[in-house]
Amino acid sequence: MKYVCSICGTTEDVATRNAKCDCGGLWKLDYKPPAFDLALVDRDTWSIFRYRAFMPLKGEQWREISLGEGMTPIVQFNKDVLLKMDYFMPTLSFKDRGAAVLITHCKAIGVDSVVQDSSGNAGNSVAAYCAKAGIDCEIFVPEGTSPKKVNMIKAHKAHVNIVPGSRDHCADVCRDKVANDGKYYANHVYNPFFYQGTKTYIYETYEQLHRIPAHIVIPLGNGTLVIGIVKALEELLESGVIEKMPQLIAVQSEHCDPFVKAVLVKAKRAAMNTTPQPTIAEGISIGVPMRSEEILQYIYKYDIKVITAPEDRILEARMTLAAKGVYCEHTTAANYAAYLKFCEMHGKIEDCLIPMCGAGLKSDH
Repeated sequence: MKYVCSICGTTEDVATRNAKCDCGGLWKLDYKPPAFDLALVDRDTWSIFRYRAFMPLKGEQWREISLGEGMTPIVQFNKDVLLKMDYFMPTLSFKDRGAAVLITHCKAIGVDSVVQDSSGNAGNSVAAYCAKAGIDCEIFVPEGTSPKKVNMIKAHKAHVNIVPGSRDHCADVCRDKVANDGKYYANHVYNPFFYQGTKTYIYETYEQLHRIPAHIVIPLGNGTLVIGIVKALEELLESGVIEKMPQLIAVQSEHCDPFVKAVLVKAKRAAMNTTPQPTIAEGISIGVPMRSEEILQYIYKYDIKVITAPEDRILEARMTLAAKGVYCEHTTAANYAAYLKFCEMHGKIEDCLIPMCGAGLKSDH
């Protein structure tokens, strides 16, 4: 198992402290799991690590780091829509899937201090798992991040830096710290171990439903869930567990839509000069998605539909969900708002799975 540069193909040991290749390319992980088979699932482990047979893990560090993440229920919202309740997590967001695996890897290779940038949820997850692992943690968040998310990060004893300006500028500031201080960059965009956690979203769905829904809505900012879901679906296809790829529908903010713009002109990478307008869907307000080329390859290969969530309908969607007992954060409500828009544009679709990524109290500000 090695890292492979996404640009020049250089390989590197996964124990490296280098966040990316010397040429600037981000790492991919040269790892192929065994054919997916429910018989290899450890039914006595009640976390995402029940799927560790399909993860690139060495040793048993996961046992001291897991907080019981995953195993989130799928509920029938109405006759056409299923909701996967991924805010039923230790830090109340789906990012715990990736953080649990990433910090397990950090512990395995002897990392004792990390930095991370985030709009809130990923930083919160990394901080929590670092606290469990006994790893020092410093998190950078952009101004305007929900105070409740910031307070949660601080509660995990991580140091928090609130950076003026956009989410993308916040990432630049954090990466400067990595370059200057030599800190380990435990980042959900750069580090491919994170996607080995988010792919469990699909493993669970298949185990719970004994099938994969015909349509799957996925939020798309940096693409951490998109990449994980596609990787897992490819594994299921290669294993003969499913016969075809479901229709994936990727959701961007109406005020920050670099992938939508790229798809319109069949670009190979998203434009990197997007200046996001203010949006309540803060979790997907990413103007400079660093893995845009990889994600666009998936979009074109699998005909993933990319759609924007109408800004003026996100709160309405949130209230509709809450009126039926589902209280989610604004970015999560954008998924449902985009689903409704997609149905208006293309006709009603049946058998659609939508992730409930973050809990409502996290964005009440």
